Amino acid sequence: MALNQKVKNLIQKLGEAIHESVSESEDIAGVVKNIREQGFDVLLMLEATIGLNEVEEETGEADELLALPAESGEAPFTQNDLTFLRSLRISLVEDGAQEK
Repeated sequence: MALNQKVKNLIQKLGEAIHESVSESEDIAGVVKNIREQGFDVLLMLEATIGLNEVEEETGEADELLALPAESGEAPFTQNDLTFLRSLRISLVEDGAQEK
């Protein structure tokens, strides 16, 4: 999916906002200070993954729930839920089979 320049700029601003929030957090600064008082230097590296899903026209398909058998005891999932689970290498158990 190609992103236009405006979206790229917004993603960059989001990253900067996250960095600023962490940098200015009094809670984080306090914990870092306590660690330094214990004789350690602190290097804090955070990784943020930003996922985008293009919003489709309101066809109802994007939010349509995929029904699972009632006896499975599991909640229904949207197609986006299933895509996300697959990206984590998680699959749903079908026909009573066990996940590996």
